[in-house]
Amino acid sequence: MKRSPLRNFHIPLSEDLYNRLKEEAGRSKQPATEVARRAIELLLEQRRKSILHDAIASYAAQHAGTVSDLDEELEVASVKHLLSEDEDPQ
Repeated sequence: MKRSPLRNFHIPLSEDLYNRLKEEAGRSKQPATEVARRAIELLLEQRRKSILHDAIASYAAQHAGTVSDLDEELEVASVKHLLSEDEDPQ
């Protein structure tokens, strides 16, 4: 997989945050820039998932009980299927 070129981004850190970052870099034996990059990636991914979850929850709440709601027959069939999987220890 081809990696995108890296871009520099200057972030002023408080003394406390800087020290915590350096401590974590030392513990994990990774450069502080890698620890910071990974932390930012995790935060942004978590935020993306939260936004998606909120959008799905909003859609579900808006359409609950309407024709766009889950088909009752499909719901019953899926519950039966899940219960049968619990009974069948493979």
